[in-house]
Amino acid sequence: MGRHKLLVSNHLRDSMPHLKSVLVVEDEKDLAELLAYNLRREGYEVAVVHTGRQALDAVASNPPDLLLLDLMLPELSGTEVASRVRSNPASASLPIIMLTAKTGEVDQIVGLTVGADDYVPKPFSMKVLMARIDAVLRRTTRPAAPEIKLLAVGSVQVNPETHEAFLDGDVMKLTLTEFRLLSSLVQANGRVLSRAALMNRAMGPGVTVTERTIDVHVTSVRKKLGSKSAMLKTVRGVGYRMTADLSGGEEVDS
Repeated sequence: MGRHKLLVSNHLRDSMPHLKSVLVVEDEKDLAELLAYNLRREGYEVAVVHTGRQALDAVASNPPDLLLLDLMLPELSGTEVASRVRSNPASASLPIIMLTAKTGEVDQIVGLTVGADDYVPKPFSMKVLMARIDAVLRRTTRPAAPEIKLLAVGSVQVNPETHEAFLDGDVMKLTLTEFRLLSSLVQANGRVLSRAALMNRAMGPGVTVTERTIDVHVTSVRKKLGSKSAMLKTVRGVGYRMTADLSGGEEVDS
């Protein structure tokens, strides 16, 4: 009977939904306690620290689902904490909401530039803050997606869902326009795409650019392909295409 109760208890525990966790980083201890109280009342798990270095240690040791980060902190500022969190691949996608008494437009831009998902100036309504936290978590939490098959030509792979391109397994550093251009050529599977078609796919409909603009972007992509640049071929008088062939046979711009 005791074993049966234990099994039922374990089943109920395992079936319970995961509570979202929030790390509160606030040096004003009264405000930190108030934030923690309201977050727990809303059903969140909460941890509280008071300095920038403690925040980085907490993120590394027990990553939360969201970081509620004050801008003015001892030891390390909130912007420095956010910058380090974003530069670490293990925490780069962690949602961050910044809290600050600074309300200037420049301060908000700086906060968003270093990677904050939202920016809430003090004083704030607790009800509004809870709504903003909920909105950020809903926006950044996605259900597990099925494995996506990468599109590939030779040693170049493209993931249309994450807007990432890979060369020999390494991530290529591409602008959005360059990614769209390369992705279009890879998806064409060896077919020639005219400059007009590439303009429409890479720039979007209704954007007016010259054919020379596409040529400039193609040249930039070729440079980033390095030793594999001959994969991106010019078809004289028509446009461009991608192949796995590095031997040429068509005119290839240098």
